[in-house]
Amino acid sequence: MNTVNAAIIGGGAIHAIHAEALQQLPNVRLRAIAETDINKGRQLAALYDCHFYHDYREMLWDDTIDVVHICTPHYLHKPMILAALAAGKHVLCEKPAVMHTLDVAEVETALAHARGKLGICYQNRFNPTSLAIKHQLQEGAIGKMLTIKAVLTWSRGGSYYTASPWRGKAATEGGCLLINQAIHTLDLMQWFAEGVTRVKGVVDNTWLAGTIDGEDSAMATFAFRNGARGLFYASNCHTANSPLQLEIHGEKGTLLLEGSELWRIHAETRQKLASDAAPDGSGKSYWGVGHHEAIRQFYDALHHPTAGSVCSIHEAAKSLQIVDAIYRSSQLRTWINLEK
Repeated sequence: MNTVNAAIIGGGAIHAIHAEALQQLPNVRLRAIAETDINKGRQLAALYDCHFYHDYREMLWDDTIDVVHICTPHYLHKPMILAALAAGKHVLCEKPAVMHTLDVAEVETALAHARGKLGICYQNRFNPTSLAIKHQLQEGAIGKMLTIKAVLTWSRGGSYYTASPWRGKAATEGGCLLINQAIHTLDLMQWFAEGVTRVKGVVDNTWLAGTIDGEDSAMATFAFRNGARGLFYASNCHTANSPLQLEIHGEKGTLLLEGSELWRIHAETRQKLASDAAPDGSGKSYWGVGHHEAIRQFYDALHHPTAGSVCSIHEAAKSLQIVDAIYRSSQLRTWINLEK
C-alpha cells in the first residue's frame, strides 16, 4: 500500500490530537504543517520532522500531499475546505464545517465536482459509550424511545477566550457555547433519535457577559423524528468540566451515560455496558476519547469506501441546523420547524 501524505492546517491545541493519531496509522506520514505564527510553525515542523508553510495556500500546491486536516478557527473552515477540495485533496475538518446552515450548499456543490472526500470530525460518535448506545437502540434493548435528556456543564473562563480572540464572537466563531462545546451533544441526541423535527430553545449570556458576545448557557426542548422528546441544558459557567450526563428513557428501560460510563437500567437491575475512559488514562475524559478512531475511520474510507465511517457534510449539517434553530427560537420565543 502506498504511503498517504497528510498536512495539518493550524497549530492550535486540537492539532496535536490529529498529529498523534496520524503517527499511529500505518502507511500515513505527516508531511507538512501550515501555521500563521512563523516561530510556532517552525517549532512544530521540527517536532514532527515535516515541512513548514506559513501560507496554507502555498501548501496546497504540493502535489505529494493527499489529505489535509483543518484545525483552525471556525470562520476559516469553509474557505479552507473549498480551497483544499479545489486543489484535489481529501479533507478532514474539525467541526463545524461552516458557521451557518446557508453555507452548507456551497460546500456540497464544491464536493460534487471534487476528486477528494470530505469528512467532518464529530468524534464523539466514536466514543465506546456512543457506539454502545446506538447498538442498544438498534437492538430494541429499551423498547420504544420516549425521551432523551442531556446535561452538559463545562468551565470556560476569561483566559480561554483572551488566549484565542476568535472565540466568543459571532463573526468568527458563529456563536459560542452551542456551536463550539455543545454541538457534539446535539449531534449525538439527533443521531440517536433519527433527527429533529422541531425545536424550542433559549440562550443567554450570564457569568461571561462582558467577556463574550455570544451565549454561555442554553436550554432547549426537541421533538424527534422517532416520536420521542428531547430535553437539553448546557453551560460554560460551571467551575469544573463535568462529563456529559445523558439519559435515554424507553418503554422497557433506561440507558444512562453518567461519569463517562454507560449503564442499562431495568426495574431494579443496573448493568454497565461501556466506558469512555482511555486505557492509559490520557485524554480529556469529559469529552470522550473518539478522536483517534474518527481519524482512523476516515483513512480507512479512503482506501476502502465501504469499510470506514465518515461524518459527511450532509450529516454534519444536521447539528448545525439545530444550533441555528435554537438561536432563532430564542430570538422569536417560538417553536422552529426543521425541514426534512
